[in-house]
Amino acid sequence: MNTYLLPFSLYYWNSLKVTVMTTAFSLLISCMAAYGFSKVNFKGRDMLFVLVLVTFMIPHQAIMVPQFIMMRGLGLFDSHLSLMLLGGSGVLGTFLLRQFFMSIHNEIIESARMDGANHWIVFSKITVPLVKPALATYMILRFISTWNDYQNPLIFIRSDALYTLQIGMRKFADVNGDFYSLIMAGAVSAILPLLIIFIIGQKHVIEGVAMGSVKG
Repeated sequence: MNTYLLPFSLYYWNSLKVTVMTTAFSLLISCMAAYGFSKVNFKGRDMLFVLVLVTFMIPHQAIMVPQFIMMRGLGLFDSHLSLMLLGGSGVLGTFLLRQFFMSIHNEIIESARMDGANHWIVFSKITVPLVKPALATYMILRFISTWNDYQNPLIFIRSDALYTLQIGMRKFADVNGDFYSLIMAGAVSAILPLLIIFIIGQKHVIEGVAMGSVKG
């Protein structure tokens, strides 16, 4: 019995590109939002943060149709950029990082401001290095979530050349369901990036857990 060949290397690259870019974009947005909600005083800050948290309670299925209409209207339908934008914002990351930013003493920031540092210098040179454990934790969570995402690529991607690995494996299983050895090989290869990213970030995650236990 012959197998129906699929460009798994292309699907693998597509998944890797989308996951890495989405994770990086989400880290940047969430980190900047967390800094603003914790260390920048402006009117209505706490109320705005509550509204952001409320959006976390909305099921993703309830906003898929508006997202589809929006991406089609922007001309981003059937593109990897649509997946990156959809996964770039993360309420969980904003909430998680905000808790760590709030643990940084304001005296450190005030000292830097007195030396002439602006918000960007304080953010990038002082606060971000102090929350590396939280960044590593959220990076792992976002990477795993994006890599395993099946729903968004299924809805927003139509071109075969843009398929991610999850869609490619589903397509292969549909046409070659009897080749269980190849399906299992594909599943194992799909796990490898998750193991690598966990090995890279586990040290910082353990440090974050230790820091939280000491504070408690």
